[in-house]
Amino acid sequence: MAGVAIVTGAGSGIGRAAARALLGAGWKVALAGRREERLAETASGSEDALVVPTDVTDSRSVQALFARTREENGRVDLLFNNAGLFGAPAAVEDFSLDEWQAVVDTNLTGSFLCAQEAFRAMRDQEPRGGRIINNGSISAHTPRPGTVGYTATKHALTGLTKSISLDGRGFGIACG
Repeated sequence: MAGVAIVTGAGSGIGRAAARALLGAGWKVALAGRREERLAETASGSEDALVVPTDVTDSRSVQALFARTREENGRVDLLFNNAGLFGAPAAVEDFSLDEWQAVVDTNLTGSFLCAQEAFRAMRDQEPRGGRIINNGSISAHTPRPGTVGYTATKHALTGLTKSISLDGRGFGIACG
């Protein structure tokens, strides 16, 4: 067995492709996302997929994801922090506070909550250690017009990643 992974945003796009690639490489993969039916489509045909509907903006939901993964598979070796929102394109003066909060809650707070739980699991398991991959964007450094929320969160995700990487060194936890 290659290991145990959690992929957020596994119901579509990059998350689905990453989850299927990990499954194809022999990993046990917990598929996390808001839409259970989409997660089931990703899992289709794999005995090593665990479907866990999850709202990454809710700390209890994230805790339940990690608890279930550890109950079923004993550990967490990899987190692919992929869940995200782009938000409605709008100039900064027209970007609503509600839209801002939704993008920040998903892209930044959701990534933090998942990384925090992964860090705790990886630190406490035997053998300890693991890998956290935060899905960033070129927009963090080269934004496009009308993407204030997305750009700000992806830029912040770079800082979160660097901080986790430093904190994880003593525990065999890498973050990139």
